[in-house]
Amino acid sequence: MTQKKKPYLRILTPPDDLSEIMKKVRRFRHAKVRRILVILILVILAVCGTYLLMKNQVYGTARISAQYSGNISDTSNYAQFADGIVRYNRDGVAFLDKKNEERWIQPTQIQNPLIVVRDESFAVADNGGNSIMVFSEEGLKGEIETTLPIEKIVISNQGIVSVLLRNETSPTIMTYDATGNILAEMQISTGTTGYPTAMGMSDDGTTLAVSYLFFDGTAIKSRVVYYNFGEAGQENADNIVFSEEYDNTIMGEIFFMGGGRSVAVGDNSFTICRGTDAPEAVKTITLDQEIQSVFHSDEYIGLILLNREKSGYELRLYNRNGEQMISRGIPGMYDNAKIDGDEIIMYDGSRCCIVTVTGIIKFDGDLDVDVLDMSRAFGVNRYYVMSVDELRVIYLTK
Repeated sequence: MTQKKKPYLRILTPPDDLSEIMKKVRRFRHAKVRRILVILILVILAVCGTYLLMKNQVYGTARISAQYSGNISDTSNYAQFADGIVRYNRDGVAFLDKKNEERWIQPTQIQNPLIVVRDESFAVADNGGNSIMVFSEEGLKGEIETTLPIEKIVISNQGIVSVLLRNETSPTIMTYDATGNILAEMQISTGTTGYPTAMGMSDDGTTLAVSYLFFDGTAIKSRVVYYNFGEAGQENADNIVFSEEYDNTIMGEIFFMGGGRSVAVGDNSFTICRGTDAPEAVKTITLDQEIQSVFHSDEYIGLILLNREKSGYELRLYNRNGEQMISRGIPGMYDNAKIDGDEIIMYDGSRCCIVTVTGIIKFDGDLDVDVLDMSRAFGVNRYYVMSVDELRVIYLTK
């Protein structure tokens, strides 16, 4: 019996060349990828735009997000360190987390506590006394006892400490490691060198910068000297690797920044030096206004200046190369100012002013509590505010 053919059925054979089909598949895939990328870019732009809008908007109110109380002495002071807060007073030094809880506490008997802080170490000294305690994030690293009263102190990241010891005729600068071993000793002759007015130390502790005040006849002068206690200074007399004199000014502050920069600040000028083994002055900026206060980070130099032509004060910000970033008036004088990331935080009592490094006054208002320390918190427009008896987390709002 024969099978009947079905004329409406036929066998399809693949084309000889598949390149056209593969091209269509690739075009489809590429179009799909492009659509996904466009959506992702739009989402990223929306998020970034919202973030920049919130960052650069002007706010007038600060609301409390969280409060952490503690049994704290009303004589305590605070300083930001690592990822926590240092509380120090006559009876002890404590390291607190961001919920105001003690990670550790070290009892002390210090009459007039003075603190210096670096990224990895800090020291608390008895100003006018003889005790220095060196700490890291884990706790006490060492204790130092001096033979003369303490006047000034600086510290490196490793915990190396240089201290100016008070003596009317021949002050002494001593340098110790964190456990109290003497690394260097310098007897200062005020008649020939001058009296030390400021000190700064490099991150690695090998270079110490000191500003001396002296008289040349009736003229006031400052001499800035850099001492290197590493290999670079071994062949130099008294380990001096740089020295510069400045007329008619008191260089009242010296500090080291990132990128191997250091800055000496006078009454109405500041000088930026580059390098630590062989420092050189690369830029001096002279101002026509009096410097009221100076503060800095590794990236920026901040100045509050007294306006001459109009009442009030001016905020200036420079990068570490000495290029001016912003210049603008601020509503008043603040006893405390700091650079935290890309913001300048100024506070005095309960008054607070926050300015971005682009010059926008982000907040100017009252925090309803006397601020002892203030820093940025995680999240946009959120800050830690430490007062006498509590730690607050606040956020800015319209």
